Amino acid sequence: MTSQGDFVIEVYRAWAPVGADRFYNLVTHGFFDGQRFFRVRQGFIAQFGIPGDPGLAAAWRQATIADDAPRESNKRGTIAYAFTGPSTRATQVFINLSDNQRLDAGGFAPFGVVVTGMEVVDKLYSGYGETAGGGMRAGHQDALFGGGNAYLARAFPRLDYIRRATAE
Repeated sequence: MTSQGDFVIEVYRAWAPVGADRFYNLVTHGFFDGQRFFRVRQGFIAQFGIPGDPGLAAAWRQATIADDAPRESNKRGTIAYAFTGPSTRATQVFINLSDNQRLDAGGFAPFGVVVTGMEVVDKLYSGYGETAGGGMRAGHQDALFGGGNAYLARAFPRLDYIRRATAE
């Protein structure tokens, strides 16, 4: 459930078991609730996964998981983890807003796909582009980690957010 409406992600453990298990556990524990879609690049990706509470964000920042070998392609609607190098996936994920097969060779392993509500994902505010949190690899996320939702609400008030994420 987001500020733009609802969408459903179907997770396929066979695609990326380590990533799927982490995502399931995060969702069932309310980890994504209240988080902002801090990096939305129209026609590319919508990224989220940094807690709005700076203390919680710091605790999870280095809580990495092992890599999954990509078994599916980064097609429109698929979801995968962002990372900076081998075994650095933690909690940041992105939804592909277009076919991004060029990401496959980089090791980005989709673990699920939006099955309903992709039109909602397409409506997420993209006007800030890289400025609200940039990519992990760009190294521009310290303000987001340090200031959390208070920082984002002040500096980037139009960002959409997750009201609540649930698993069935």
